[in-house]
Amino acid sequence: MKLAFIRKAIAARDAGRPAALATNLKSGLQLYVEGSETEGDLALDDAGLSGVRQALNDDRNTTLETSEGAVFVEVFNPPLRLFLVGAVHIAQPLARMAAMTGYRVTVIDPRTAFATDERFPGIELCANWPDEALEKLRPNRRSAIVTLTHDPKLDDPALQVALKTDAFYIGALGSRKTHAKRCQRLVEAGFNDNLISRIRGPVGLDIGAISPAEISISVLAEITRVLHADRVKNKEAA
Repeated sequence: MKLAFIRKAIAARDAGRPAALATNLKSGLQLYVEGSETEGDLALDDAGLSGVRQALNDDRNTTLETSEGAVFVEVFNPPLRLFLVGAVHIAQPLARMAAMTGYRVTVIDPRTAFATDERFPGIELCANWPDEALEKLRPNRRSAIVTLTHDPKLDDPALQVALKTDAFYIGALGSRKTHAKRCQRLVEAGFNDNLISRIRGPVGLDIGAISPAEISISVLAEITRVLHADRVKNKEAA
């Protein structure tokens, strides 16, 4: 195994870029894959490259049977991140559940009386205004963003920044009436319907959730479904 490829993959992961290293289990030949870039002495056909990229989407190492023989794919994905805007009651169980699922969670709220270590033990807290925080934290396509405050002064600026990122999931708590008003404000701020449609609102799957914990389950379930949309689609098509 080439140490240079390992170092390159780790550097890409740390910089927020997914990468994978494919190794032929018989010959030892390797191929480094990052986005559209490929490098190495292992030649893979389109089906083999598609399998490598599917491993990245599935976020798990795998062994592929290719035209070149068995190939082991090691995935170097950046950590999944969840940014919660608002240190409200729902954020408490949602942050814990998401952390258990493998997300690196950040709760963003300038109201430091709410965003405390006592209420969010072991969770990263950010006291900046949400738009400033998200611009600094730079969500990527491995990120989910959920606004929870019901306060347009906090939620709207966060959503405006979120819509300019590659976040795979953007959600906003609130009723359909509240969401309609939110969308209108975003239109007035210069966002088109196509961009605004990225926002899941009301946030979460409709499972009749009432309590903060139940709402958290519905939100995390929807985030999971969006994250694994390709896998679900392929399963349904099989």
